[in-house]
Amino acid sequence: MKKVLVLEDELNIRSFVVINLRRSGYEPLEASCGEEALAILKLHPDTRVALLDVMLPDIDGFEVCRRIRASGSDMGIIMLTAKAGEMDKVTGLMTGADDYVTKPFSPAELTARVDALYRRAGSPVGEEELKEPEPGPFKLNTRNHTLDKNGKRIKLTQIEYSMVKMFMENPGTALSREEIFNSVWGRDDFRELKIVDVNIRRLRIKIEDDPTAPEYITTVWGYGYKWSF
Repeated sequence: MKKVLVLEDELNIRSFVVINLRRSGYEPLEASCGEEALAILKLHPDTRVALLDVMLPDIDGFEVCRRIRASGSDMGIIMLTAKAGEMDKVTGLMTGADDYVTKPFSPAELTARVDALYRRAGSPVGEEELKEPEPGPFKLNTRNHTLDKNGKRIKLTQIEYSMVKMFMENPGTALSREEIFNSVWGRDDFRELKIVDVNIRRLRIKIEDDPTAPEYITTVWGYGYKWSF
C-alpha cells in the first residue's frame, strides 16, 4: 500500500483529505500536530509522500519539513497553506518542500499532485547509470536517483533530482523556464513559472561551491538556465 502522511490539525479538512486519498488507493497516516507527524514517520519509514499543513498547534509545517529533510529523507513533500502570499510559497520550497497547495483545494488537484510525486519516486528497472560529464565533478545515478559530487552524496528532493537529470541530459544547452517546468511539473500544471526559479535557487545552494556565483547552473538572462561544465 502506498503510504501518505496527512498532517492537518483541523479534523474536518484532514478527514476530507484522508477519504479522497483512500478512494485513490493510498494508505493515509493521520497526524494533528508536528511532533506526532515526526513520530509517525519514524514508525513508517516507507512513507513516500507527506502533506504538511503550515499552521499547527506546536511547531509549524515549515519546521516539520526542515526536520524531515535533515533526517536525510527524500520523500515527496507538499505544503498545505491557507496563505496565498508569495513569501509563504517560497518559504515552503526553500525549506525543502517539493510542492504547495493553497486552501481551499479540490480533491482532484491534491490527488494529482500526490500521484506526480509518487511517479517521481519510482526508479525504472534496468535503467543504466548516466555517465559523468567530462570534465566535471558530478555523477548522476538514474537507477538510485542519486547525485554525487567529487564522490560525496548530495541529498536531493525528487523535484531537484528531476531538474538535475534534465540539465545533465542537455549539457551546454540553454533551457527555457517553460521547458524546465513542462519536463519537471508537466504541461497540465497551471502554477506560475516562478516555481522554477525558486527551485533553481535551492538547487544551487546544494551543488555550487558559491551559490551567489554559480558555476554549473548558469542563468541565460531573459530565457532560462544552462548546465555548464
